[in-house]
Amino acid sequence: MSETYTMYVSINHKQVLIDPYSSPWEYKVEVPREAYPVFERLFSQMDRLEFRNFLRSHLPYIPYHYDRDNHDIDLRMMKVYALIHEYTDDETKRFIEKLPFFR
Repeated sequence: MSETYTMYVSINHKQVLIDPYSSPWEYKVEVPREAYPVFERLFSQMDRLEFRNFLRSHLPYIPYHYDRDNHDIDLRMMKVYALIHEYTDDETKRFIEKLPFFR
């Protein structure tokens, strides 16, 4: 079995932290070492997609709600919350289960 680590996840800042005092965070998780890069990869992908959205926003002929990148960002956000849900405490799990997209 893999060793677990305490990590702190900031959805707002798209960060995974080892030190709880280095930056604000929203969720504390106990994860195996292998899960750390998954969080990092998802946040990195979201950053790239948001940049593409920024560039696309200057093209008024593409409606926002038809933009595939928005769907891809939402999908990755759901994956991040699913990972947090898997590795967090019961109180946080109950909170995440109340989010509209988690049902």
